[in-house]
Amino acid sequence: MFLASIEAAPADPILGLTEAYRKDPRQNKVNLGVGVFMDENGNTPVLESVKRAERRLWESEKTKTYLPISGTPEFDAQVAQLVFGADFHGLAGNRVAVCQSPGGTGGLRIGAELLRNFRRGGTLWLPSPSWDNHQSLFTAAGLTVKSYAYYNPATRGVDVEAMCADLAKIPAGDTVLLHVCCHNPTGADIPAAGWERVADIAAQAGWLPFFDFAYQGFGDGVAEDRAGLLAVLRKAPEALVASSFSKNMGLYAERVGAFSIVAASDKAANAAISQIKRIVRVIYSNPPKHGGMLARLVLEDPELRDLWLQELNAMRQRIAGNRQLLASGLHQRSGQDFSFIVHQKGMFSYSGLSDAQVDYLREEKGIYMVKGGRINVAGLLPRAVDYVCDSIIASLAAHP
Repeated sequence: MFLASIEAAPADPILGLTEAYRKDPRQNKVNLGVGVFMDENGNTPVLESVKRAERRLWESEKTKTYLPISGTPEFDAQVAQLVFGADFHGLAGNRVAVCQSPGGTGGLRIGAELLRNFRRGGTLWLPSPSWDNHQSLFTAAGLTVKSYAYYNPATRGVDVEAMCADLAKIPAGDTVLLHVCCHNPTGADIPAAGWERVADIAAQAGWLPFFDFAYQGFGDGVAEDRAGLLAVLRKAPEALVASSFSKNMGLYAERVGAFSIVAASDKAANAAISQIKRIVRVIYSNPPKHGGMLARLVLEDPELRDLWLQELNAMRQRIAGNRQLLASGLHQRSGQDFSFIVHQKGMFSYSGLSDAQVDYLREEKGIYMVKGGRINVAGLLPRAVDYVCDSIIASLAAHP
């Protein structure tokens, strides 16, 4: 019997954690594992800009026919402007091609298939650590995956010297994945001077940059967050980019993202997008319409775009406020310096908690976080701050 011979797979380290949280009967339980934004009431809201776009779409939509394989040209143009900025796109637009994807993960998988088909024998390099699903995703596509130095536990930041030393050794036939901003899982981003060094190394060594840009706008702002990407593109002739609207527009369930390429010429861009369309046709044929239309309407309408930027700013400020509350609360209780939490960017913080401390928090306090101590700061509610701080200090005492 074929199906009867298949063993159950282990639970996903993040989604499985959420299932355990839901089954936990304790009233004071806290979920700091899954990477979604929550407002002060614990809801993951639908943005008002998205609601207004949805009303317009409902009133004007006349068909549910298939989209083009790469999405609509209007969506692709808006994504290119958002990801690369008007200045770069104005200079290099003919070398840029965009394909709508099912979320940022879908964009990564399209890129993985492109590498598997046309960069055979090369290795894909991930920062250490990186998002758990990166390893699984690229390995499943048949790529060889290795890691380069990135995070320094002692400083709670990027080890720029070790990172650059590793990147300089990577051969031209390989691909390097770089988190543009809001590094997952550490929250530690490459500083501006570090990006300039990465750009120089990429240009000299000749490896292909592959940018994961899942959190644009959650770091310092929409334009500010693309600075590292542009620093590399000013010196490297080619790049791949996977981006997402899950976080910055709250379109988690709509699965809206994009896979973009920057080629050395318009001819190369046209050839690459033709192959990308073949890949998409085989995997899922063409993208879903609804979420992509919402993102397009928000971006192309000045009124909706301004409202979205205000809402995005409010989300970013809430996350920054949570960082301040958590760092201050832990410092007050222990006298230790937790300012690294404030300096990190985006939804996540590498807390430095050991796996034993993480287990203690889940089993004894009902506080759920990912192994390695990654905390979703965007999921911390005001009413839970004191309890979380008290519990973390208790975990440090229980497992010093």
